[in-house]
Amino acid sequence: MYWVIALFDENTEKIIKGIWGELCENSISSYTEEVKDGRPHITLGNYSNLDISEYTKRMDSFYDHKMSIDITFNTIGSFLNYGTLFYSPTVTSELIEFHTYHHEHFNEFNGKANSLYLPGKWIPHCTLANRLSPEKLSEAFHFCLKRSDVIYGKIIEVALIELVDENNKCINAPIIFSKRLLIE
Repeated sequence: MYWVIALFDENTEKIIKGIWGELCENSISSYTEEVKDGRPHITLGNYSNLDISEYTKRMDSFYDHKMSIDITFNTIGSFLNYGTLFYSPTVTSELIEFHTYHHEHFNEFNGKANSLYLPGKWIPHCTLANRLSPEKLSEAFHFCLKRSDVIYGKIIEVALIELVDENNKCINAPIIFSKRLLIE
């Protein structure tokens, strides 16, 4: 399985990794330890099978002159029945256009019609904790409410990653290709 993710500026990434670490230190979530080399991100799309050479060539060209995007995280949310806690960014026209144009340009690779990452189904988010019991989800939610301030940052890079599963659990997500965006 392959995912295209939007990566953040260094400060935003540091803040979110700090929250992951604090949730772990407080025995609320081990999300920070679950995926080797995991980085805070917003997923733009997912794909079952890819011609990696063709896809990365197209990514390199498509994102060659794309600008970074300002992002503000000021909402904490959860997906029903998944035990996932996340930051949800303010949904700006720039963010929606960035996502929509990605899918328009890479439409031929969209083999999963039911993907939650397609335009019209997408809920942009940055995961803080995953696979939590209802009790731990509540604890994580309250912890983050007390700890968090609004985060202002930028999406500065887009990457293609491959999920490596072991026993139906992602253990690694190496970056196969990434492209830095232009910063104003």
